[in-house]
Amino acid sequence: MSRARLFVENFLVYGMTGIIGKAIPVVMVPIITRLIPDTSIYGVSDLLHVLVSFGSAFAVLGMYDAMFRMFFDDDTQEHKLKVCSSALSVVALSSTITGAIVILFSKSLSRLLFTTDVYQIWVMLMGVQIALGALDSIIAAPTRMQNKRKVYVVLSVVTPLISYGISVPLILFVDPLFGLIMGGFASVVSKLFIFWVLNGKWFSFRFADRRLALEMFKIGLPLMPTFLIYWVFNSFDRVMISNMLDTSQNGIYAVGAKVASISQLIYSGFAGGWQYFAFSTMKDKDQVQLTSKVFEYLGIISFVATFLIMPWLPLLFKILFTGDYILGYQVAPYLFLSPLLLMLFQTSGNQLLVIKRSYWVTISLVIGAGLNVLLNYLMIPVLGIEGASIATLTGYSCSVVIMAVITIKMKLLKVRRRFILSAVITTLFFVMSKLFLNKTLLPWFAASLLSVGIILFLYREELKKLKGRTKRGRSV
Repeated sequence: MSRARLFVENFLVYGMTGIIGKAIPVVMVPIITRLIPDTSIYGVSDLLHVLVSFGSAFAVLGMYDAMFRMFFDDDTQEHKLKVCSSALSVVALSSTITGAIVILFSKSLSRLLFTTDVYQIWVMLMGVQIALGALDSIIAAPTRMQNKRKVYVVLSVVTPLISYGISVPLILFVDPLFGLIMGGFASVVSKLFIFWVLNGKWFSFRFADRRLALEMFKIGLPLMPTFLIYWVFNSFDRVMISNMLDTSQNGIYAVGAKVASISQLIYSGFAGGWQYFAFSTMKDKDQVQLTSKVFEYLGIISFVATFLIMPWLPLLFKILFTGDYILGYQVAPYLFLSPLLLMLFQTSGNQLLVIKRSYWVTISLVIGAGLNVLLNYLMIPVLGIEGASIATLTGYSCSVVIMAVITIKMKLLKVRRRFILSAVITTLFFVMSKLFLNKTLLPWFAASLLSVGIILFLYREELKKLKGRTKRGRSV
């Protein structure tokens, strides 16, 4: 199989998986918000999810990515068994400790997140969910490392159906907050059981190897701050909104972020296919040129997709939601592009992982996350939840630029001038949208079409080649 076909097939298959997996929650958001008109309840549930994502960074210790890196070092079955088993032995210990700490300090964490200890019992349950979720991430890894794409397509349907199948009845007949929480918890438990049935043969503590575990630990530990920083990007703004505004505003922000997560359809396809593709081609002679093309084309796809969807977001929220939830459209454009920029960051950052110099990834993220927090502090009091979303996008953009500069200096990445021009056009479009277009449909849509037209003109040669390949494919 050619490399281009390998990447495209993985991207499309995992993209389809992402469409199914993300479409169900997005479709359910308007239903859930109508069942729970109180935005503060949705805000509390979202903050508990924030806690889970924070604890998971400590529980996993970067071992998932380290597994991927070491899995392809040796093709023997014994080596692969040792890699998987060693990773599980480390995460079993770290996840137990992390979950126990969350439970032990549950009262303090409840006060930190909600300024009250009334949610302590739910924080304790999140400690259990953190431990189970960390184990699930490791036990699920062999499925992706073997590139078993059909399994993920099936599970992308089964998992959210289980979650909402439990959540909705509990919301209706027991308690709204209880239903939201137990739906997510049930999803984690079901995934852990399913993946253990599928991949249990890859894990045995008798195959655990101290030397391999230490080597993976050296790769994974520098990445752990990376996941903590991702948490700052994705979640710390919710904590700041809750403390600087209130949980009701956080509920609106969470709904806006959920709708914006439709961009995860593209990111899921990328993430699902990228790691396998990147590490399986890392020894190719033209690896730098190949990665540079992926970086550039993913960026263009991200920019164009953002241009086309932004003008329609206010109308979309008015159709889907009622009450204060409609205001979520304010944050959606910025949060739509943010995970797409993460694709660019991971593409260039993976070059440093290949040469085992992952600390540069952490440094660039620290700078971007620090800028994000600073802008949150400055902009939330002035612009409210929209200020938080602008801060998130700005922080991501900063990290991408720094990582690109580092990899270009190391001659691990090449970026052409037309891509830089496309990025400038995207920046100007956001500025115009905020200051001049007043978020009204017709002028906003006209500006988006103009921006798309300019970028397509810059990449007209690639479009001609793509059109020619499509014609040849049809004629075969």
